[in-house]
Amino acid sequence: MHSLAQHWIENVVLQAPAARALGITVRSSALDRVTLGMPFSDEQTTTPGVLHGGVVATLVDTAGAAASASGVSPEDGASGGATVNLTVNYLAPAGTDLAAVGTVVHRTRSSTLTEVRVEDAAGRLVATGQVTSRIFR
Repeated sequence: MHSLAQHWIENVVLQAPAARALGITVRSSALDRVTLGMPFSDEQTTTPGVLHGGVVATLVDTAGAAASASGVSPEDGASGGATVNLTVNYLAPAGTDLAAVGTVVHRTRSSTLTEVRVEDAAGRLVATGQVTSRIFR
């Protein structure tokens, strides 16, 4: 992974106000695979002890964006990106810190398709998702 990609992940994707408000951080990053962490917060629940689905969706979206950004290099001339499509499958209530692993399964010059798995602190799968990202040049 190019250092420019690391810069995009840490200083663009994770500095978005929504990502900062949720406390999302990078746990690991490599070309086409990024793991993010997000702490549990009572302020982000829909019922006591259960994170709001929109919070989980934001984590999925952010993991997709970070994985997409992991392939950026100076030769690409990339100027930004955006989510084109987001699908989230909620499998279990999320009531702890979460980890999201985004893996790019298809990349072209102008888009990526990323699969995301979200696990709770016990390693239980709580959500999956797919993120299609557009890369602007």
